[in-house]
Amino acid sequence: MKYFKPFIKGIRKPFKLLKVFLKQKAGWLDKPIIVPYNGYGNETDIFIQGMVIEDKGLSKPKDKHRVWKNMLATIKRFSGDEIPGVTVKAKFLDTTQTTTTDDWGFFFFHFHFENKTESLQRKKWHPVHFTLLDEIVENQSPIHATGQVQIVSRHQKLIVVSDIDDTVLISHSTQTLKKLKLMLFKNAFTRSPFPGISKFYNALAEAKDNQASNPFFYVSSSEWNLYDLLEDFFHFNHIPKGVFMLRKLKTSVFKFWKSGGGNHESKFEKIESLLRFYPKQKFILIGDSGQRDPEIYARLALEFPGRVDTIFIRRIRSRTFPGGDKKIKGKLAQVNTGYFEVKSTHEAALIAAGKGYIHNSYFT
Repeated sequence: MKYFKPFIKGIRKPFKLLKVFLKQKAGWLDKPIIVPYNGYGNETDIFIQGMVIEDKGLSKPKDKHRVWKNMLATIKRFSGDEIPGVTVKAKFLDTTQTTTTDDWGFFFFHFHFENKTESLQRKKWHPVHFTLLDEIVENQSPIHATGQVQIVSRHQKLIVVSDIDDTVLISHSTQTLKKLKLMLFKNAFTRSPFPGISKFYNALAEAKDNQASNPFFYVSSSEWNLYDLLEDFFHFNHIPKGVFMLRKLKTSVFKFWKSGGGNHESKFEKIESLLRFYPKQKFILIGDSGQRDPEIYARLALEFPGRVDTIFIRRIRSRTFPGGDKKIKGKLAQVNTGYFEVKSTHEAALIAAGKGYIHNSYFT
């Protein structure tokens, strides 16, 4: 099936579609690929999303990559064309669904099972298989991809939600020039995590009382264009596998240095959706004071009293809450949420051990 179908589907961004269509007709459109993102679910529902994009030809990063290769990779992440209006098929267990990519090339699937599926309780991660059903370039070979969903059992007690920039990954989010230097000159292999973060997060992931390992969600104001970099960075640094919850690109390729900016309201909405979807679990929220994490996390704890067990904030700024730190911390204490600002990962680990989140063997 040729790529004419989007014109009759009422795509809301016709100029974006026209650009892709003209590139296709001129033979300039590279091979499409499916990029699935890790999804999440429980025993009855799973959610997974991804994108259909023009293959950007990104290679795996190396420690000896030259600066120009790192710069080119950054530009490619923000310049490739997303492909709207094409049909993607997903197969999960024995169930199949199809959907159409939106204006930005995104697809989204929700699988629902009337009865709790025992097979979903046997392991933490499950595969989802995707197929592109439309022919977009001439002599196109079959396009397939496999994603994964993280299943959080109702028996699990804790969910860990962490920010990424300046919480896990040194990003200098509040200092534009330093941030730009890191984005252009470094890659996933050469970017630096905060000292001790891998050991601490793996200790948090190791559940106690014979429970399955605690699930991790990584929520950020950064765009999905950085997904491959983040996935590689977490793998290289042995940081627990989890579900990334990022946001759609709302700026042009020429303003990629603004990645991770904005009002961060999407971060609140994503964590709120997790609190609603997993009503039986308590949450640990980890962030930094460089942007709005303290305000967002405090707001969530107050709107869901008793659900946010502990908030850890890596202290970057001297003053966290514009309205007064003591007042907010007093309100958090009333809903049984522990609030801790720390200067180092070791300090956070000491508090976590005291609250029974990690084993004391962490310090030996």
